[in-house]
Amino acid sequence: MKRSTIAMLVTGSAIVAAVAWNATRARPVHVVLAPVERGEVRWTASNTRAGTVDACNRARMAPIMGGQIAALPVAEGDEVVAGQVLLQLWNDDLKAQLQLAEMERQAAASRADEVCTSAEVAQREAKRIESLLERGLTSEEAADSATGQAQAREAACEAMRSMMSVSDAQVDVARAWLERTFVRAPFDGTVAEINGEIGEVVTPSPVGIPTLPAVDLIDSSCIYVTAPIDEVDAPDIRAGMAASISLDAFPDQVFPATIRRVAPYVLDLEKQARTVDIEAEFDQPSGNLLPGYSADVEVVLDVHTDVLKIPTQALLDGGRVLVLNDDGILEEKAITVGLSNWQVTEVKAGLAEGEQVVLSIDRTGVVAGAAAVAEAD
Repeated sequence: MKRSTIAMLVTGSAIVAAVAWNATRARPVHVVLAPVERGEVRWTASNTRAGTVDACNRARMAPIMGGQIAALPVAEGDEVVAGQVLLQLWNDDLKAQLQLAEMERQAAASRADEVCTSAEVAQREAKRIESLLERGLTSEEAADSATGQAQAREAACEAMRSMMSVSDAQVDVARAWLERTFVRAPFDGTVAEINGEIGEVVTPSPVGIPTLPAVDLIDSSCIYVTAPIDEVDAPDIRAGMAASISLDAFPDQVFPATIRRVAPYVLDLEKQARTVDIEAEFDQPSGNLLPGYSADVEVVLDVHTDVLKIPTQALLDGGRVLVLNDDGILEEKAITVGLSNWQVTEVKAGLAEGEQVVLSIDRTGVVAGAAAVAEAD
């Protein structure tokens, strides 16, 4: 066989072998990377279930007594001031009783003036008779009679003054009964809800059976968030700690807040997840924040600044991470972690600033020793 033919066969075999090797070797896996960088890491505790935005002042009101609605001088959304009438029941009978009590008091006052004036006259007459008796110009019987009449009229005057006090009390009672037919605003606020129409009859809630309020009044100038915290985190939280609040209604905003109260008891509504309620107050409340919004609270327990940090997503069990080295091979490294939260984790040792850690650790083939390439953004 000619040498040229042999050379061609050798070359062809080499090409076939190269193609076969390229076809069978493992292809590099694509990975998402994040740099090790310096910054701030916060140790935080978050609520276990959604919290709720509440108003510092909220009154779900109904009349103390039952009756027919005669007036609703406000509408939902109205701004009202403390003492303003929000609802009135039919009360013509109670108005008449108050008027009668006031007239009886006036009559009692006139009678008291008459009796007390007579007592003053009798007192002066008794003094005059006593003066005549001292000069021997009248008898002792006449003096005793005048003195007795003066004392009797003075007693009658005192009795009428007592009757005046009774009349005043009767007026107060009648006025109090009349006031029970009004629902007044206990504070400045906004009418959130009205349940009832003019002409409808409302009745007080039976004991143990809650009913809809006739008027729901909210003071949204002061709002806070109530949220349940896991009992494990609760001992580390105290009033005055910094926190942040996020709301589904404002997904792109985080509101700075301060913890104002930690409940002194544990709730066991869920037997396997007992919680402690905390209250967080907005540092800079906004007029767009409405009571009833769902909210999440993140309490800042500790802060480390200017430390190495990586996304928490990159952590493997046992404090390990995967790093893409300069040769394009994934390398596993053990690290020492510090503060950590859902977003970032502090790295105390094991990594250097600028190294690239793998975020896509759950992808098939992403293991130590595998060839890898960074995935384009």
